Amino acid sequence: MIEYFNELGLLGLFSASFLASTIVPVSSELVLFFLLYSGVSPLTCLVVATIGNTLGGITTYYLGYLGNTTLIKKFTGISDDKLQKWYVFADRKGKYLAFFSWLPFVGDVFMVLLGLLKSPKTITLFFMFIGKLIRYVVLIYSTNLILA
Repeated sequence: MIEYFNELGLLGLFSASFLASTIVPVSSELVLFFLLYSGVSPLTCLVVATIGNTLGGITTYYLGYLGNTTLIKKFTGISDDKLQKWYVFADRKGKYLAFFSWLPFVGDVFMVLLGLLKSPKTITLFFMFIGKLIRYVVLIYSTNLILA
């Protein structure tokens, strides 16, 4: 599967980055590594990967946003009191949690929950973008050290 993304070049990097930021388990890091290894500009890779990963995160946030808390309460047994505390948390501190949306496995869960809890969109998505940007800066820098 990684070979397919590599053959697509920057479109493959965008696609892998987008999918990696949703619930689909794809490794954008390998595609990024192979593109850098083949001489694609680090800045170009940074822009493409960050945009793809951010758009995937926005998609995941909105999937949660469309969610129904009534069903969540029914299937989890969570009380209205507890849910209200989570709404307050998402409103006050959700943006900081969004910064960590780049983390494997839990990052996607963070974005679904922040969407479900209606965390403020603009600031939440801004912090998500900053986290993803820093992640790709570190990955590209590390990869360039390895390839040097």
